[in-house]
Amino acid sequence: MSAPTLLVLIVSWNTRDLLRDCLRSFQPAAHPEWDVLVVDNASTDDSVAMVRSEFPAVRLIENAANVGYARANNQGLRTSRAPYALLLNSDTRATADAIQGLIAFLESHPDAGAVGPRLLRSDGTAQPFAFGGDPTLFYLLRRGALRVIAGRSLHDWASERTQSVDWVSGACLMVRRTAFEQVGLLDEDFFMYFEDNDWCLRLRRAGWKNYYHPTQAIVHLGGQSLARNPQAQSSYEASLRHFYRKHYGPVAEQVLRLLLPVYARTRP
Repeated sequence: MSAPTLLVLIVSWNTRDLLRDCLRSFQPAAHPEWDVLVVDNASTDDSVAMVRSEFPAVRLIENAANVGYARANNQGLRTSRAPYALLLNSDTRATADAIQGLIAFLESHPDAGAVGPRLLRSDGTAQPFAFGGDPTLFYLLRRGALRVIAGRSLHDWASERTQSVDWVSGACLMVRRTAFEQVGLLDEDFFMYFEDNDWCLRLRRAGWKNYYHPTQAIVHLGGQSLARNPQAQSSYEASLRHFYRKHYGPVAEQVLRLLLPVYARTRP
């Protein structure tokens, strides 16, 4: 059997039914050239048993605890030598054609370190935050002001134009192995949120480009309001503070801390 051309990496935590639908959407058994791997973060909903019984072609890593999104992805990335890796959320629906289209894009754009598709809601409309800019203080203030004053977003997530962007969403992010081997794996100090921003920033600093490629599209059922999930909101803010300490320094982080209560009111 020839070496796999792609690692499809799905981290799951208590998302059995979503995970089943995700795997069904691109049919791993129909693509033996892809190495499909589920890293389970100690689910208690029989996710592991479901994968074993219904998707025998899929590899499994079973963690004894929820080690977080970044660390679990890194576990998977270390197990494969495929030239491309796709980080895919368990609450997505990604067709095989869309995945193949992202591979084709990387193959035809040697400057691309990472590429992400258009993200769609279940009703077919564009989902926010498929891509964006680095979350500097000025960027966050500008984004919040536009939402409050003009009632609109800073970016056009329905854009049909392929473009170089600061980052693409980790919900569906395909990365070139030579690129991430150059900059290193995901930063495991991010438990959840902003690990994709950090990775894409490191790729850009190493000379790679990140592309939003809306010719390919997948459905993402997540990305709902953080305000309805206090635990997720806490993780979001902790990860944003870590991003600031790492990339912008302690003074910027202190300013961010003061502005976070205001910024939280402007988020979707």
